Amino acid sequence: MLMYDIIKKKRDNQSLSKEEIDFFVKGYVDKTIPDYQAAALMMAIFFNGMTDDETVNLTLAMSKSGDTVDLSGISGIKVDKHSTGGVGDKTTLIIAPIVASLGVKVAKMSGRGLGHTGGTIDKLESIKGFKTTIEKEKFFEIVNKIGVSVIGQSGNLAPADKMLYALRDVTATVDCIPLIVSSIMSKKLASGSDAIVLDVKCGSGAFMKNLQDAKTLAKSMVNIGKMAGKKMVALITDMSVPLGTAIGNSLEIIEAVDILNGCGDKKLTEVCIELSANMLYLSGKGDLELCKDLARQSILDKSAFNTFCLMVESQGGDSNCLRDTNLFTKSAYRYEVLSKNNGYIKAINAEKYGMASLILGAGRAKKEDDIDYSAGIIMNKTVGDYVKVGECIATLHTNQSERFNEANKLVLSSIEFSDKKVAENTVILDRIV
Repeated sequence: MLMYDIIKKKRDNQSLSKEEIDFFVKGYVDKTIPDYQAAALMMAIFFNGMTDDETVNLTLAMSKSGDTVDLSGISGIKVDKHSTGGVGDKTTLIIAPIVASLGVKVAKMSGRGLGHTGGTIDKLESIKGFKTTIEKEKFFEIVNKIGVSVIGQSGNLAPADKMLYALRDVTATVDCIPLIVSSIMSKKLASGSDAIVLDVKCGSGAFMKNLQDAKTLAKSMVNIGKMAGKKMVALITDMSVPLGTAIGNSLEIIEAVDILNGCGDKKLTEVCIELSANMLYLSGKGDLELCKDLARQSILDKSAFNTFCLMVESQGGDSNCLRDTNLFTKSAYRYEVLSKNNGYIKAINAEKYGMASLILGAGRAKKEDDIDYSAGIIMNKTVGDYVKVGECIATLHTNQSERFNEANKLVLSSIEFSDKKVAENTVILDRIV
């Protein structure tokens, strides 16, 4: 079998066989197939697409290209949640303890942030002492005992995805649904959970900017998961504005604690209840309405918050800062972004808020960059709010005061005003089964 023939076949818009796809993935991982041939195939796929069978075969080949996680050592059904990424997305910190407190196991492997989107692992590491790298036996022990553990992804989990994504990133072939699907789902399938809820973000702060593209991606991922024997549901959620009011690592932990204590942003709470309910539903806990009630009750009776504290303690973290969030290290400088307009906020560009947070030190422009855990943004106003000239729109937090000016300009440029009150954004845009 020759890579030349595989490239030519896909260039001519023909379907690749399982054997041809397996040959390519194996050869690229073991470096017998060079970057220039892999790039040629990615571009052919970008222009000609893939059938469902091809996408399934590519996803499965990538999922088996390195380590796979056997979760059979954890009792009961294991459910996972994956978000396609956004600004202020701290849902895992909230829904994982909710679901675990109700008897469903969550053995979660999460990633770090890069660019304007934050990473769950970085947020958890803002808790003093919290360990995101633990031995497999300890990971299983925590999940069996408490119901939940969140750790960093294995360095050799679906290595084909890591290699191909790096190649796609520099060859303008990232924006291709079959390749996005195989990238996301290869890691999820390798992670070993029985059921997966997908949170597909849609809007200015998300990869998918419009609803139709988000639906296409969600349907494809759900179909792939089902064909691989997983229980699947996808929610399409709004990311036209940042999720919640906090952007930045420790600031988002504090907001997650507020939600788990029954207060905080209503839209963030709504998204978390919906995601939790769908995870519980896939796990056989009842119909969706019952599962929503169970999720709400776990917040009211503090069982979700207590589960979060237990998980933090079991992974070496100081849970005192969860019980008293004033114990988190605060940034040295704060700066108020003041409105230059009168009017109702009509729209917010979430991506610009994310970039402003990155400038303040809360994110990474490159993988090797350090993170300032206390840096970020608190949103004081959002879509639908009336603002007067000189009123505070957002508060910037950083330890590097010279970064305020650029971040301030980005936040101001992200906001669109209107003379008339506008409707609030719908949070849950669709559900795909």
